[in-house]
Amino acid sequence: MAFGINRSELNQWKARVEQGEIAFLTHYWLDPRFPDAKTVTKAGCSNLNALIEWGIGYGLKPEWIDHRHSGYPHFDLLGDKQLQVLLAEGLEDHIERFQMK
Repeated sequence: MAFGINRSELNQWKARVEQGEIAFLTHYWLDPRFPDAKTVTKAGCSNLNALIEWGIGYGLKPEWIDHRHSGYPHFDLLGDKQLQVLLAEGLEDHIERFQMK
């Protein structure tokens, strides 16, 4: 279950994904499969080749791309990898906003 974002933020992420940008959306998240994870960052892009190449740069495997939401393929970033990517992408504001440190 996702929370901590509003409809406008979600729609902005979707628009950027649809335009072929690598777009990031961080939100609070509860999932019993990942009891230690309190947040997730979705790194999405409708251009699958661009998303795959971007992911490879961070050690992410193409088979980890979530295709469940038609038109919004994305990686779900958790834990240390989430922090690594957010810092590398200059998204410290996500870390501060969702109190990840």
